[in-house]
Amino acid sequence: MALRKANAEWKGGLKGGNGNLSLGSGAFEGKYSFQSRFEEGTGTNPEELVAAAHAACFSMALSAALEGDGFSPESVKTEAQVSLVKNDGGFSISKIKLITQAKIPDISQEDFDKHAEGAKKNCPISKALSATNIELEAKLV
Repeated sequence: MALRKANAEWKGGLKGGNGNLSLGSGAFEGKYSFQSRFEEGTGTNPEELVAAAHAACFSMALSAALEGDGFSPESVKTEAQVSLVKNDGGFSISKIKLITQAKIPDISQEDFDKHAEGAKKNCPISKALSATNIELEAKLV
């Protein structure tokens, strides 16, 4: 199977430091910082990257499941919202909400909901994050 890589380097202390990260494919390189993670600074952060990975994985898994059952998805657009909270043990991801809108001809709402729930449960990123509460809001458009 495929091995995927990313690299990150952090320089300095937590609040005053900064980092750079890059995807092994070269498709993305970006900066991250304390401000971009815990405040509203410029740059990316690990939670945003988790959200991107989950949205992409879920969209592909839902499309694959629909196609496997004879449907022809025209589009599946997903936003993943990753909630980072501070608690007694430090910071943790408390919840991920997947909000998807899909255009699939000739499907009932019931069939769509069944496939969306299956994709939420079975996409590899959902499986990797199974210790986290994952919510789903799925809508046909």
